[in-house]
Order: sequence, then C-alpha cells, then structure tokens
Amino acid sequence: MFLLNGARGVLALAALCTGLLLAGCAAPSAAPGHRQTESQAATRAARGPSGTSAPTLQVRQIPGLGPVTRSAIPTTTRQALVVTGEGRDSSRSTVVLYEDKPAGAWQPVTGRWQAHNARRGWTYEHNASDLRTPIGVFTLGDAGGRLPDPGTRLPYDEDNGFVSPGTGFLGEPLEGSFDYVVAIDYNRTPGTTPLDKTRPLGLGKGGGVWVHVDHEGPTQACVSLPRQQMIELLLLLDPAKRPVIMMGDTKALRR
Repeated sequence: MFLLNGARGVLALAALCTGLLLAGCAAPSAAPGHRQTESQAATRAARGPSGTSAPTLQVRQIPGLGPVTRSAIPTTTRQALVVTGEGRDSSRSTVVLYEDKPAGAWQPVTGRWQAHNARRGWTYEHNASDLRTPIGVFTLGDAGGRLPDPGTRLPYDEDNGFVSPGTGFLGEPLEGSFDYVVAIDYNRTPGTTPLDKTRPLGLGKGGGVWVHVDHEGPTQACVSLPRQQMIELLLLLDPAKRPVIMMGDTKALRR
C-alpha cells in the first residue's frame, strides 16, 4: 500500500535501500558542501537538455499506472518520473519522465531510458540488507554529487563525500556512480543534502535511496541511469512542479 510520510506530504512505503551505513546507495558520512537556498533555486533560469526534442504524445493518464498508484500522486504534482521494473525479482527497469500540461494531459518529456534497480528486484516491505528497491510514490527535492552542478533547478550539494568505492555485484567498478544523484524522499528529511543520515523511521529501515549514475549492474536499492540521461534528468526536474518518482514492478504499478 502507498503511505503518506508525515506533514511534508512525502508519499512512501515502508521501504528503503541498503547502503554504506545500513543504507544501500547512501554515501559515507561527510560534512555537507555548498547548497543553494530555495530562493536561489527558484530564480535559476529554466533549462532543458540541449539538442533534445520532447515527444508530443499527450494522454489523460500516465500509461501503466492503476488507480491505487494514480491516487497516490499529490494534486500539486506536475512532474512524474515513472520507473517500471521488468518483474518483481528483476534488476532491470525502464524510466520515463512525464509532465502534466495545462490542457490536463500528461506528456512524456523524455524517451524510454534503460535503468537498473536493486539486485533482487522490488518489495512493498523493505528491510535493510534485503537488496530490493522500495515500491511506492516518493517526492524528489534534493540533488548533489561529486561533480559540479550541471545546471539543475533543484538544490544541489557538491561534495567529495559522494564517493562509491569498490565493485558491484557483477565485478564492475562503482567509481563515478555518485557523480550526480537525486535523493528519493524515503526515510530521510526533505530539504537536506542527500548525504544527510537522519532516518525518521529508524536505522533499521535503511535510507539513502537515490537516483544515480549507472555502473552497468544491479544496485543495492537505488535506481541508476546512464550518465547522459542522469544529467538530462537533473536539467529537467523543476521543484516548482513538485516532482515525484513512481517506482515498482509492472504488476505493482498497475494496482
């Protein structure tokens, strides 16, 4: 089931990712670096991916979502990042960003991107270390990374604490995976750097669930996109449109 996470309107399930401190894709402790204020973020010029033409298809409802999932979208939301897993136990998924246009129709503003999720797939009731990605609808509000801000309108924390040492499940190097990240607001305090380790639901529920740069293999619980698509996502996300991420396997999203 989909849950409302407190007064901030964060919609989430009791799910999370395992990481470097009971948090699958969370980075190690570090002092937060520079962050934009809300006013700075609001006054930045609107940017989009250069040389990219958006699809023109408009639909009344986002494809692939059932009534339960749709009902979890906040009424103020105008951007929805839909992550659709191939199966409950699959680590592969696709990602499309939709926008709610003035005419009352949703329109895809990206192509269908290939992505990875957790090694063991998806879950409604995630616990630390189960290597599954949480199913649910969550807000997106904070970004960061080891590299400088590419031009996002989200508050962005550039910090050397965004490191990902070692190798992944397939032996692939993880270096560079946290060059760019967007924090998924599950078991975290919105409005803080993605490096913040405050866990409102407790450490046992994990945290540090991010969208980050793909390392060509399954994650511990995060969603990962190829580098160019990750940059494009950062350029497209607009806090004024109250973006959310809707993620789960195909069957779960169709509920």
